[in-house]
Amino acid sequence: MNASLLSKLDQLADRLLEIDALLARPDATTDMDRYRKLSREHSDIGPVVHEYRAWRQTQADLATARELLADPDMRELAEAELQEAQQRLETLEAALQILLLPKDPNDERNVFLEIRAGTGGNESALFAGSLFRMYARYAERQRWPVEILSESPGEVGGFKEIICRISGHGVYSRLKFESGGHRVQRVPETESQGRIHTSACTVAVMPEADERAAVEINPADLRIDTFRASGAGGQHINKTDSAVRITHLPTGIVVECQDGRSQHQNKAQALRVLAARIQDAQDREAHAQEASTRKSLVGSGDRSDRIRTYNFPQGRITDHRINLTLYKIDAIMDGDLDDLFAALLSEHQAEQLATLSEAGH
Repeated sequence: MNASLLSKLDQLADRLLEIDALLARPDATTDMDRYRKLSREHSDIGPVVHEYRAWRQTQADLATARELLADPDMRELAEAELQEAQQRLETLEAALQILLLPKDPNDERNVFLEIRAGTGGNESALFAGSLFRMYARYAERQRWPVEILSESPGEVGGFKEIICRISGHGVYSRLKFESGGHRVQRVPETESQGRIHTSACTVAVMPEADERAAVEINPADLRIDTFRASGAGGQHINKTDSAVRITHLPTGIVVECQDGRSQHQNKAQALRVLAARIQDAQDREAHAQEASTRKSLVGSGDRSDRIRTYNFPQGRITDHRINLTLYKIDAIMDGDLDDLFAALLSEHQAEQLATLSEAGH
């Protein structure tokens, strides 16, 4: 391991001891904001320091084994210990490199998830409904609340468009690779000839903008229209103009919210979605400039990229970015996304490591 990395790890180990001492003080909880900040920092660097201590111990074991090589009676035992410690050291170094990768500042944020039907008419809207159910079931498994902000039902079911907010610990870190084009190949229920149709939806996953550092939105740049909400929503629906459509004139971004109980609530939700969309557009522009030097395979988030195909007749799902095919379409559509997400994260980390090693040369 190189000297700068060791120096950083030593600093983190010292910092953890410092935080332990601060959290153990009798007055630690008098300032709850500071206490929470220290606790979060402790949980961030604790796993790194744990692995580093194991690495240091393994280095000591290696040194002891090398000394024992000089003793003919202990040579065989020492060689076995040496080999085992060397393998353990390599595993720990790989784990430490991943733990020290730069963190995405949005990873802990809640998200706005938007699913839009694309080509394929009614079948596309039905597939949008299937995708929404897949993500909602996954969220349920994680105990993440899902709040529908706006929905436009399809003519025979599903959604032309649906926007929801998913909140919980590390939501964006799990869902951030889902933005892009999702294609489905299946026999629609309305198809009497049994022919396979291909249709598509686009998914956008945007981190909720931090209110303290939120994008500045000038009220003069907004056009706000109210209209009557449509669709299922209880007896208050269609009685008042409670639905809200906000157009951000400089960017042309349009957000509609109609699932809240009042115009005030819908306007507040629409503004939150608008802030997230503006932030997302700015982030994607920044990433596009970075990616011109190195194309990030997994995390480009380009809406026009087809990222995944769901082939129902063959029971398989293929993620085109990492050439991964899984033959468990029913489980995945029921929200069992862990294998898929783990593979995407692993590929993303491999790209980050490659970028760091290129920078280091």
